[in-house]
Amino acid sequence: MSSSVQLFRDQKYQELKGQCIDQRRLFEDPEFPASDESLFYMRAPPRKVEWKRPKELCEDPHLFVNGISSHDLHQGTLGNCWFVAACSCLALQETLWQKVIPDFKEQEWDPKKPEKYAGIFRFRFWCFGEWTEVVVDDLLPTMDGKLIYCHSNVKNEFWSALLEKAYAKLAGSYEALDGGSAADAIVDFTGAVAESIDLIQGRYKEIISEQMKLFEDLLKVHERGGLISCSITASSGSANEMETKMGLIIGHAYSVTAIQKLRLGERLILSFKAEKLFMIRLRNPWGKREWNGAWSDNSEEWKKVSNSERKRLGLTVENDGEFWMTFEDWCKNFTDVDICRIVNTSYFSVHKTWEKKMMRGAWTKNSEPLLNRSGGCFDNRETFLQNPQYIFDVKKTEDKVLVSLQQEDRRRYKKEGKGESIPIGFEILKVEDNRSYRLHKLTVQERVATSMYINTRTVFLKRVLKQGRYVLIPTTYHPGIVTKFVLRLFTDVPSKLRELKADKPEMTCWSLLCGYPRRVTQIKIHSAEDLQKQDRSGGADPYVLIKCENQQVRSAIQQDTTSAVFDTQVIFYRKNIDSPIVVQVWNSNVLCDQFLGQALLAASPGDPREQQTLQLRGRGSQEAAEVPGRITVKVFSSDDLVEL
Repeated sequence: MSSSVQLFRDQKYQELKGQCIDQRRLFEDPEFPASDESLFYMRAPPRKVEWKRPKELCEDPHLFVNGISSHDLHQGTLGNCWFVAACSCLALQETLWQKVIPDFKEQEWDPKKPEKYAGIFRFRFWCFGEWTEVVVDDLLPTMDGKLIYCHSNVKNEFWSALLEKAYAKLAGSYEALDGGSAADAIVDFTGAVAESIDLIQGRYKEIISEQMKLFEDLLKVHERGGLISCSITASSGSANEMETKMGLIIGHAYSVTAIQKLRLGERLILSFKAEKLFMIRLRNPWGKREWNGAWSDNSEEWKKVSNSERKRLGLTVENDGEFWMTFEDWCKNFTDVDICRIVNTSYFSVHKTWEKKMMRGAWTKNSEPLLNRSGGCFDNRETFLQNPQYIFDVKKTEDKVLVSLQQEDRRRYKKEGKGESIPIGFEILKVEDNRSYRLHKLTVQERVATSMYINTRTVFLKRVLKQGRYVLIPTTYHPGIVTKFVLRLFTDVPSKLRELKADKPEMTCWSLLCGYPRRVTQIKIHSAEDLQKQDRSGGADPYVLIKCENQQVRSAIQQDTTSAVFDTQVIFYRKNIDSPIVVQVWNSNVLCDQFLGQALLAASPGDPREQQTLQLRGRGSQEAAEVPGRITVKVFSSDDLVEL
């Protein structure tokens, strides 16, 4: 077993199995006993539940019968359609379910060696940033000799019932699985990045261009091994599990099992004249009750489709819970979709490879403001910056950034009445290009992205960011809430994501010899105007160089202009406060860059804090000769090192 896999309750599968085989007994799990406490945390079962092993339910039990399929699963009496829908999605991807059910051949019943069977199974889930192995026995809850929860459509197949038991053990009880999100279960099965989309709010049924973009996005996710589920939120006048006129169930999770462009028409000798339809296939976890509109199993529309195309689509006309519909009808009838992307981080791939960074953190309370880490959302201006802060860099001119913030799974706290997810979200601020200490004041920082704040386990955001340095601040909506989180960031090139822990430069023994900063200064170089022309076309390729003591920060080069907008921010912790900060403008050349002028800034606390425009001068003192061009800057200084 990989050392990266954690053991739930420290139970070692091979060791426990070996003990059972040696003692010729079947495993009984002391951590999840065959009793009512494993079934319910609030109520007692309506009738007596009997725990039985598969051998007591059929003659020839198997983990799998004829492989694994999304048709294997049927929801039982538990309200966990979301879990069953996630299992149906999982069954579509062999590489994914084999991570969840490791060494499945070794776990299978072997009729030739019955003495090797110990009634013990193991499953793995991606829990809060790491794979966790959960061990269970094969005692399953039954009534009248039948499984009462998730089961297969084949009587002697038990992978789904055993997987559900392992997931219930992780949650604390079967009842803790009553109600949930298919996206959460898919993330637990795969480590995917989950994104939830509100189809009503996004007006996907009305705006055809957005509808087509979503179809292409879902098609790409599906083709690259991602998993998708959808549902219909109950509105006023409707209730969960009510059936619509079109045969769909409200408040019920469906798994997406295929996305296709369907060809209508006949192939000609030299060309192909056909109409293309955008289609989606869904499965109801109940294994019955299907869509009865256009393109349902027995609808007239299928007569337009050739036999070869039907075969390619795998069309079956059965009441098996699986059905096709057009993407347009899907957008009109469903309200929510959960997209779980398997983000590719492998360098040996034909698809885009993402750079991934993951951080574990926590919101914690402390009466000392500089130590408090639970400041609430941006609306709490006095405490917002007391939250954990993470810094990262965008190295390209522009880069697409994926951010996933996940709070700990709270299902296990349902028994204490604290099972609801906490509203969480995050802000992304553009900060100084050289910042390496925590933010303490919102001054020139620009809010470039804000996630939604919602009480779901995961909050996701996709955004294109410009080159520069950013601080990402994960928060609870309300201040003073304590819980843990996992933060994941995906970029095209390495982002160097790291937590900002220090408030200011550290005082060391060297500080006594070399001096300790006495002043903090923040500078924003907005622009430069009317610079000296440097080439035949009348332009220049300017950049700014900001120098302070032994530090310097260089801006990006602006191409072919004598009036450039830089929007470059820097921050310095200064030991020699009598030495001015030098802001120089240079022209970029292939062989040797050319000095265009500079300005000297005293940057004292009493200096004006408003934006100011300064004349460029030659090298030397403040009285050096003027040269063409001006720069517009904003400066703020303080002798309190934790003010900025």
